[in-house]
Order: sequence, then structure tokens, then C-alpha cells
Amino acid sequence: MTPIWTIDWLKTTPTTATPPEYVIQCGWRCNGTDGAYSASVYGTCSFTQEPDENGDFTPYTELTQDMVLSWCWGSGVPKEATEANVAQQIENQKNPPFIQPPLPWTVAPVPAAKSATAKK
Repeated sequence: MTPIWTIDWLKTTPTTATPPEYVIQCGWRCNGTDGAYSASVYGTCSFTQEPDENGDFTPYTELTQDMVLSWCWGSGVPKEATEANVAQQIENQKNPPFIQPPLPWTVAPVPAAKSATAKK
């Protein structure tokens, strides 16, 4: 399983703010697929209005998904633990750790026996 990370949405300051359209929150998702099995973990991440190491802000139109994902991981979204969670969900689908059998006090109906009638 290869995890696939995506950013589903971005929330920004208004275009009239300084700096305009500063990303303050995003919705992220980590998906995994293995044959017929799939799993997903999603969450949100908030950001503070701080410039990068050069004192600059990246304009909204120049943001990339990889850039925003790196902000998420740098802000505490646990990349490895999230990917492990997705992998475990898929493993649990393949080999369920629990089952739900019928209740022991319920009795399945017994089909009625066919009676044999003799022809005269």
C-alpha cells in the first residue's frame, strides 16, 4: 500500500487582509488502497500568520499541495503514524481482529421436514 496524501480545502483570510489570502486552516486526507481494500484518515490543521525563513509570504496562487502538506507535517500532523493507521485499517479489513457471531440465545429456525404421504 502506498499512501496518497491530499489537501481537500483551504481556509484563508479575506483578500483585503494583510497579507491577503493567508492560509489559516486546511483539510488534509491520507488514503490507502490494497486491491479491493481501502482506508482513509482525515483531519484539519491550523496555521499562524508567520512569514517563511526569508520573511516572505507565498502568494495563494503560488501554493502547491506539497507545500501545504509540508506545513501540516511541520505543524504536528503525524505523517508516519497516520500512514500506519491507514495500513492497519486495511489489514483489519483483510483479517478482521473481531467477529460478530449470532447471539447464543437466538435459535435459527429449523426448516419444516417434508412429510411423506403414501399413495393408495
